[in-house]
Order: sequence, then structure tokens, then C-alpha cells
Amino acid sequence: MTRVSETPRGAGTVLIAHPSADLYGSDRVMLETVDALVAAGRQVVVTLPTGGPLVQEIEQRGARVELSPSPVLRKSALRPAGMIRLLLASARSLPASISLIRRSGAAVVFVNTVTIPVWIPVARLVRRPVVCHVHEAEDSAPPLLKHALAVPLLLANRLIVNSRFSLAVLTSSFARLGRKATVVVNAVPGPERPTPARATLDGATRLLYVGRLSPRKGPDVAIQAVDVLRSQGVLAHLDLVGAPFPGYEWFEAELRDLVLRKDLGGLVTFHGFQSDVWSHLLAADVVVVPSIKDEPFGNTAVESVLSARPVVVSATSGLQEAVEGYSSAQQVRPADPDALAAAVGRIHDEWPMFRDEAFRDARQAADRHAPARYARRVCEVIDSID
Repeated sequence: MTRVSETPRGAGTVLIAHPSADLYGSDRVMLETVDALVAAGRQVVVTLPTGGPLVQEIEQRGARVELSPSPVLRKSALRPAGMIRLLLASARSLPASISLIRRSGAAVVFVNTVTIPVWIPVARLVRRPVVCHVHEAEDSAPPLLKHALAVPLLLANRLIVNSRFSLAVLTSSFARLGRKATVVVNAVPGPERPTPARATLDGATRLLYVGRLSPRKGPDVAIQAVDVLRSQGVLAHLDLVGAPFPGYEWFEAELRDLVLRKDLGGLVTFHGFQSDVWSHLLAADVVVVPSIKDEPFGNTAVESVLSARPVVVSATSGLQEAVEGYSSAQQVRPADPDALAAAVGRIHDEWPMFRDEAFRDARQAADRHAPARYARRVCEVIDSID
């Protein structure tokens, strides 16, 4: 592991604080931030609480990594015992966090997600400006949780939010946050040359779910939709690409039990976490994003469009924004396997039309989510306070 050496402040160093070392949505967006800053001539240091697959990706981009454990905000922190643990962990992490900011010579601290709130007050304590990139939008959460997530943002100099929906959720807690926020849609790099889906749906229709195996993401809804389709005479096979959060292994066990109870053993495949999702996307016919809770945006939905594959998303929150303007995308009621199955059935029945529209949509998505456009906007925000 590369460690940072003393760097004089003013050298343009940006310290990025990130809550995990995984390779999911916000992790990949953070890598685009690293690319943008390195290309702009910045020195970049990324601090992570633990090691993991993200470390190598960061270092390959010319940034340096420091491991510095810091508390991550979980829903359990809203309970009295959880809040006490969070406060104690925050206090214990303060000396190391302050030392890292000073040692790195950071001119700016960039906090990626609101789930590591301690970095914002710590940076202000040592007189460093802070940008927070907000990836979360808990509009349906209890008011206490929404306010708790938003309070630390009052100390930030600038905010980057990934969607209009995320901005609306923030300003519903504190209207003044809107004055320091800039909407920057996620950079989502796609394949160099999107290839059209297969010409005919011979055999089973290939459905794909990509993401965490968590209750809020709705993979169980996708499994039930496969059962509904089978009862209607439409054969579909579902690939699940992703793993649960640590501590949520019970939910994966429930999903596997659901497959057994529905006798779908040959129609559902668990692939676990995969660092390369493009091979799965390009092998799919239809991508499903069946979230049952608010989503701040929807990188997976965008990735499916970039891959020239029709997508079915829950008609909620940032997912609607993510597929806005794409004719190959359909929106359905959340938590409704019958609605999801009906949308897949329509794609199956009108496959030539959806296939052609998906290929056209891929070009539009490539322009909308171009990394170069994202890089320019992020650097503008950081430069505005440097």
C-alpha cells in the first residue's frame, strides 16, 4: 500500500474520503472523479476505511491510497445505542483524520457520499474547504433520518448532487443547501461500440439484474416476475450479478429459498459480485432495475441503455430521471412482479422495435453521460473554491 508523504499545502492536492473499497455505483463514479482530477494536474489522495478491489483501480489511475478507519453512517445509528457507538467511533477517528488531512497537504477535501459525515466537520476544523458529492436521496425516510443526513452538509462549501431528485430531497430538509449545490449527472462510461441485441429471442429471454442483493433493490421482485412469465407461457432466465452488504447474507439466503420454493432452479442464476458487468450486459436481452425504495439516480439503468439493451425500471425517484427520454425504457409500479412481467412480456412481443430503439438510445446516453463532460463540471466546482 502506498502511503502519502508530507506535501505542501497549495500544491493542488485533493483528499477524497470514500466509505468503502467496493466497485458498485458510487465507487465507480468516484473513480471518474479521480480521473478528472488527475487529468487536470491535481495530486489526488483517496482515503478508505479498509482495503478491497477499489484500491487497485485507484492506484492505476495515478492516485494514492491511505487506509484510515472512519465511522460509516448506518440506519442503526438512529437508535440510541447506535448513535452512542457512532459518536464514540467518530471521536476515536478524529486524530487520525486530522493527521491525514495535514500530512497529505490537501488544499480541498472531497467527501464522496453523506454516509461518512465526520470528514466534513474535521476538514473545516483544520481550515480546509470541503466539497461533498451527494449520492443519496432518502425521500421516503423518516424526517429525522433525512435531517440527520443533511445537517453535516450545512458545513460544506459546495455540494455536487447526482440528480434533480437528490437536490429536491436535500432542500426539503434545508432550503439553503440549494444555494451551494450543483447538479452533475453521473459519468457512466459505456462500451466503445455498443452492439445491437440479438436479432431474435430464440429460447429463453435473458433478463439481467445488476446491483447489491438488498431488500430495497428488489431482486426478489425480479425472481417472482420470472415465475409470472412462466405461468403466462413466456420462458425467461434471470441472471443476478451482485452480492449482499456484509450483514445482509440472510437476504441472499431468502432469495435462494424463494428460487427453490418457486421451482426456478434452472431459470435463475446467482453470479455473485463481478468487477466486469459489461460482458453480462451485452449477453442480456433485457435489464431490470426493480427497486422498491427511493434511488437517487440509477447507474445500472444508464449502463443498460449504453449497452443498447431495453430496460425496465421502477417508476420512482431518480430512476425516472435516469431513463428520461429513452424510448426503449419502460417504467412500472415498484414491488409489483405482475407489472414487471407485463413490461418484459411487451418487450418480448415487440422485440424488433425495442431492439432498434435501444440501439438508438445508446448514442444519446453516451453523450449525456460522457466522462469528459462530467470531468469538466466536477473540476469547475472544485476550482470555484480553491
